[in-house]
Amino acid sequence: MKQKRYNQEFKQTIVELYRTGTSVSVLSREYGVSEVTIYKWVKALTPIENSGGLTPTEIAEIQKENPRLQQEVEILKKAMTIFARK
Repeated sequence: MKQKRYNQEFKQTIVELYRTGTSVSVLSREYGVSEVTIYKWVKALTPIENSGGLTPTEIAEIQKENPRLQQEVEILKKAMTIFARK
């Protein structure tokens, strides 16, 4: 069975409909998305308390980007010491 791909806008629309009171079973039937998938989207797009309003997806993106940024800072520190000597 071929896995369907949904864009972020579609996912957010479904989650907003859920938040306005439409049941997951109705959304599932109407849009052809499994109930489990809708619940996963709701979980992924719901901000975590005490995280500054970030969703789990946004937190994962930040954690993924963090090592790259740390590496850039280290490179810039080394460059600063080289230029400071001249």
